[in-house]
Amino acid sequence: MCNLIQKYNIPGPRYTSYPTVPFWDIHSFSGKKWEATVKQSFSESNSKEGISLYIHLPFCESMCTFCGCHKRITKRHDVEVPYIRTLLKEWSLYLELFDERPIIKELHLGGGTPTFFSPENLQMLINGLFKRADRAKDYEFSFEGHPNNTTKEHLKALYDVGFRRVSYGVQDYNETVQKAIHRVQSFENVKNVTDWAREIGYTSIGHDIIFGLPHQTLEHVLETIEKTKTLKPDRLAFYSYAHVPWLKGNGQRGYKDTDLPSAEEKRTQYEAGKLELAKAGYTEIGMDHFALDTDSLYRSMQNGKLHRNFMGYTASKTQLMVGLGASSISDSWYGFAQNVKSLEEYQHLVENNIIPIFRGHILTDEDRIIRKHILNLMCQLETIWFQESMQFKELPVVMDRLKEMQDDGLLEMTQYQLRVTEKGRPFVRNICMAFDLKLHEKTPETRLFSMTI
Repeated sequence: MCNLIQKYNIPGPRYTSYPTVPFWDIHSFSGKKWEATVKQSFSESNSKEGISLYIHLPFCESMCTFCGCHKRITKRHDVEVPYIRTLLKEWSLYLELFDERPIIKELHLGGGTPTFFSPENLQMLINGLFKRADRAKDYEFSFEGHPNNTTKEHLKALYDVGFRRVSYGVQDYNETVQKAIHRVQSFENVKNVTDWAREIGYTSIGHDIIFGLPHQTLEHVLETIEKTKTLKPDRLAFYSYAHVPWLKGNGQRGYKDTDLPSAEEKRTQYEAGKLELAKAGYTEIGMDHFALDTDSLYRSMQNGKLHRNFMGYTASKTQLMVGLGASSISDSWYGFAQNVKSLEEYQHLVENNIIPIFRGHILTDEDRIIRKHILNLMCQLETIWFQESMQFKELPVVMDRLKEMQDDGLLEMTQYQLRVTEKGRPFVRNICMAFDLKLHEKTPETRLFSMTI
């Protein structure tokens, strides 16, 4: 395995989209083209499956140095209401594109720190969204909670407006690691918020654990998992730290590259952690996710309905996902669009009745076919191209690229089918890269992605 890690540990995308953001065709993209794809997707899918909403709440009171998300560090809470008003105004701009009341199937609050906002203001946001929208019968609302500032009042307020799933960022319980990533929080805090959520009635509680952090050892990872097992969250994201210090504003400072575990050490951390999670009843879902068999993510995998988008893995798919807030990304299936990242520019554009996107990509027919293959690999660990609708011009070239991985035992491939082996699971990003025509057409001049292993 060590030789394979050395061979395949290269920079590569995490494939929450295809094409990936650095390879979007921004030159032929326009706001009018984007709005047309939104209208088309909404009319095709709203009454059948509903739509998804992702809302980016970017404020944090302190900087976590492992984080690569867009955020604004402040202790001033007078920013809350103006930002919520802008979100609701942006939502109204999308509502003007729809020919009927939207049916919301999925709603996720991400950040930043959603629980930076007061319980009352979060309720105001959600109630404002539904003044002109309805809930789907099988809706799923979720949010990200910071263990240090999520209160019982937060959990109750969001429960009362329909939320039943919460995920807490744990990362690691070791104090040395926590200090390095500037995220010091006790096990007691995590236990409290987990217990409160259960008492209130949340049906899916998730914990996020990261391996490969600065100063992190195998013992630290195993200790964190042992403590996690005592709380028995319904699902876990157990994923690799993405070291991308060259990205503007991500805060990955305060430690050196030499403070990070090697690729081989990272893989040992993951495999050992995975074994302990399996003993505790968790099943690996897609890439770097685990769930108990009572959780909707597990059932979705079993039913072949697991989906992946900019929110990560989700238990169901909607054709249209609207992203609201600074830096949010939307997905109409026919196109992608990202909002401006500057809070000031975001608020200025919305106030002037402009949907605040600054870049995007309209997918070609070939893009959509390749996207389906990559989604199949990321969610089901296999894909089939027997049908003509799943074939594309460069498929023979892709198959040639895959042969070496087949020889290394990472996948099994026939004339019309590919299946990732158990040995190949750590390399699924590499396998997807073989399908990534954009990546092979234009090799990046600068480093864009974290390492695949």
